Formats: sequence, structure tokens, C-alpha cells
Amino acid sequence: MLVVAAALIDPAGRCLMQQRPADKRHGGLWEFPGGKVEPDEAPVDALVRELAEELAIAVSPAALTPLSFAADAAAGARPLVMLLYVARAWSGEPRPLAAAALRWDLPAALAGLPMPPVDVPLLAVLRESLARGDALA
Repeated sequence: MLVVAAALIDPAGRCLMQQRPADKRHGGLWEFPGGKVEPDEAPVDALVRELAEELAIAVSPAALTPLSFAADAAAGARPLVMLLYVARAWSGEPRPLAAAALRWDLPAALAGLPMPPVDVPLLAVLRESLARGDALA
């Protein structure tokens, strides 16, 4: 299963995480916003769609910079591969339409949050990239 996610970075360098609803798999854990890629859908198009559906924001495909990917073979019957993109520009104020809560914080502070296994290495890559000063998005 192919999943896309976004590290939305605000001007203060904070990243947005969303908390999964309690009644979902990994309920209560914090994750990057995103979702499944539909058949015949490009990953960037899927992420633009998911961010609109989950957060009520508009992101241009050109504003999404690919950063890394992670795999979770223990995700159930179908292994999961997550592609992480970085975005520093979007329209609208993120709202938790499909999440229990939203949280903005510096990536170093987010490392202490409980997360689904596939998000953990992606946050580590994001932290390392930002610490090196990589030009992300």
C-alpha cells in the first residue's frame, strides 16, 4: 500500500503533526498528515487531495519537495510504503477535519511523541535535514 504524507513547516520552523482518532488503527498516536494513494493517482496529486480533505488547506504540487520514504512490513496483510514530502507554503489555516488534534512544534520536540512505526524514521530524516540546513521546499 502506497501512502503519502507531508511535513508542513511554518516560518518559525515548526512542523505540523496530527493525532489519530482513538477509534482508528494507531489511535491516539501522532503522525504526519496524508493518506493513501488511489489507483491511477500520482503521489503528489494524492497528497494535495489528502491535505485538502484532512486539513482544509490548499497546497500546490510545486510546493511539495520529496524528502524520504519508509516502509512498514508489519502494517498488516499489505506492506506499507510512505513517501514524505516537505511543504513550506499552503493556503488556509490547517484544521483537524480527520484528526483528534493538531500540534505545531519544532521537529526536535516532536521526537518524544508516540507515533506509528512508519513515522518515526521519517521524523528523524526531517530533523537531520533541517539541522544540516538543507533547502527543503
